[in-house]
Amino acid sequence: MVFSSLTFLCVFLPVVFLLYSIIPSLKFRNGLLILASLAFYAYGEPVYVLLMIFSSLLNYFCARWVAANPQKMSRLALAVAVAVNLGILAVFKYSGFFVESFNSLTGLSVPVPQIALPIGISFFTFQALSYVIDVYRKNVNVQKNYFHVLLYITFFPQLIAGPIVKYRDISEQIENRSQSIEIIAKGLRRFICGLAKKVLIANTMGSAADVIFSAQGGELSVVTAWLGAIAYLFQIYYDFSGYSDMAIGLGLMFGFEFKENFNYPYGAAGIQDFWRKWHISLSSWFREYLYIPLGGNRKGKARAAFNRVLVFFCTGLWHGASWTFVLWGLFHGAFMLLETYVPAVKRLPRIVLHIYTLLVVTVGFVIFRADTISQGFDMIAKMFSGFDVSSASLSLALTQLTPWFVIMLVAAVIGCAPIKPIVSQLRYDTYEATKLGALPKAIQAVLYVLAFLLLVWCVLRLSGTSYNPFIYFRF
Repeated sequence: MVFSSLTFLCVFLPVVFLLYSIIPSLKFRNGLLILASLAFYAYGEPVYVLLMIFSSLLNYFCARWVAANPQKMSRLALAVAVAVNLGILAVFKYSGFFVESFNSLTGLSVPVPQIALPIGISFFTFQALSYVIDVYRKNVNVQKNYFHVLLYITFFPQLIAGPIVKYRDISEQIENRSQSIEIIAKGLRRFICGLAKKVLIANTMGSAADVIFSAQGGELSVVTAWLGAIAYLFQIYYDFSGYSDMAIGLGLMFGFEFKENFNYPYGAAGIQDFWRKWHISLSSWFREYLYIPLGGNRKGKARAAFNRVLVFFCTGLWHGASWTFVLWGLFHGAFMLLETYVPAVKRLPRIVLHIYTLLVVTVGFVIFRADTISQGFDMIAKMFSGFDVSSASLSLALTQLTPWFVIMLVAAVIGCAPIKPIVSQLRYDTYEATKLGALPKAIQAVLYVLAFLLLVWCVLRLSGTSYNPFIYFRF
């Protein structure tokens, strides 16, 4: 594990930020961030920090090789980068999965490699690989300063669980950025909001989901199955979007602007719309570096369908070395094809599309969360046919429906709605100009006070519980 949440909040982050703020030179500030990021990772992964440094060196030199040679040699350099990066993922993340699958198919008993998964390997590998590909495509100039590439790959706010940042999006910021009280305050508030999403909502939903998904068959019914599915639906969203908010907020505090990773996905009208709003950095990565190079939709319907299925197969496999993740990816891919080749689906009333999307996403996440495919199917079967509600099932459901859970569930539902964009579009046309100038400042002051109270609340919750797993740490 990396730093505990309280150690990070109370020691690591304040010390790093204070040192960063008093250092006048951007060069030394970058050096501090590199050292802090390596220390952050090495605290729990002392050996695998060497793997991350190797990855940065590999992709730095491959990018230099790409930029310094004619096209034929550039392709070779790119091929080396792709092969080694994917090879690292295959060895450290998928070797056990491949051997277990081989044993299941052949009946053999090949020893399964017991290799610990480096935290965040999928994220920093995809970032590093995108840099080399962009240099090859001439979308970004090659960086001759190795430490700039190292900072890009190891920057601690988004190192563990994203968002996946492209080098071209922050290359200028590495070399030229500034701080201001206003931006720091904005970043801190965004960080606190993400922390509250994780500590208050995701942890509460996760506790209930863990209990229900580990329940015995007799304890499951339509009531408990749906409660577990809904709890996990909110856990994974608030866990991951909360981490993304924290990463974006921390980035702002240090002068970096990262792109948004979520855009109210549970308000989507269709699975295609869902993937434009969910884990945006990953879906855009696969679109840009896999779907379009495969031909996208330019080579006929059959090829486009194959490309989509392959992308979603890879999307599922990227999330973890298990057939449950692969099936989850293919499940979403099937509905993407349905919406693409059955136009009538998109013409459904918006409310129907919204309900259909939530239903598909909820069922999909049951497969995603399940330990095995059979467990996932059993849970789904209970969701739609488990009407024999036993006393054990009812007792399990009522045990989870504590007042705190209900409050956080209501907060989760409200937080999924696109309230902020609606509010930001409001115009106070009936107010006089003087009032228009005063109102936003008052609102801002209230928001910062609320953010401070949220921070205190989160620290108190963290100090009183040890349940703080980040779902995407294992990806």
